[in-house]
Parts: sequence; C-alpha cells; structure tokens
Amino acid sequence: MPVNRQAVGKSYAPVVYAVGREKIREYARAVGETNPVYLDLDAARAAGYDDLVAPPMFAVVYSAPAVGPLIFDPEIERNFAMMVHGGQEFVWGPLVVAGDEITTTASVKDISESDGRGYYVFESVSVNQRGEEVCRGTWTNIVRGV
Repeated sequence: MPVNRQAVGKSYAPVVYAVGREKIREYARAVGETNPVYLDLDAARAAGYDDLVAPPMFAVVYSAPAVGPLIFDPEIERNFAMMVHGGQEFVWGPLVVAGDEITTTASVKDISESDGRGYYVFESVSVNQRGEEVCRGTWTNIVRGV
C-alpha cells in the first residue's frame, strides 16, 4: 500500500508544559547527569541561572505531549507493526530552566516512499513564555513494506 501524503503540512494544537524543578532533577538523575546546574539550585544560581537548568534532551519531556497526537493520527495511515524509529534531531536555543512554560506545536513535515519503505518526518517547535524558540525537533519514523 503506497503512503498517503495528504497529511503533509498538517499542524496540531499547541501543548503547554510547565517545567518543574523536581521534574528536572528526576530526569537528570534518570539519565545519569551529574552537572550541578541540573541538580542543585544554589549551583545553578551561582552559575547565573534563575533556577535549575534542564538538560538538553529534556526537550523530549516537554515536546512529546505535542508529538503524540500526530503519531496516532489515523489520517497518516501507518502500519505500526512494521514501524521503526528512524531518528531524532534537535536544534536548541536558549536554555530551559525550572519555571519556564514551554509551548510546543507539532506538524507533519514530510511523508515519502523509497525502496519499499515509508518515511514519516514530523517537526516540533517549542517556545518559552518569552516567545524564544528553545528547541526545534525533527522526528522520523520508517515503515517497512509499504
């Protein structure tokens, strides 16, 4: 079955994520981060930040709730049994700190087919409460046997 390209360009409702100090600590510990600006408020403030700094890959925590709906959108017509994770790329802007409110909007960037595989590329754009783009993510899924 060929891929359905009708959803290319479709955007989804923005999702707001309030970044919490304890969530940053939990994430940092879970991934083995030891930088004190991720774990110790005094260290973060001594380094010039208002609050704890979120590790860069914390982007997945605040952007995933916006990406979820497009992954399960029936209009995209994917065979989940044949789907594999193709990759993720992130471009970061200003650092995210506890207390920030991050708004993420996700969209379908491209759907293509090559060599019997479907390529589904999604984009997430996350901005803080000041309108600064803190992260742009590209999420790729590959479906075998299309």
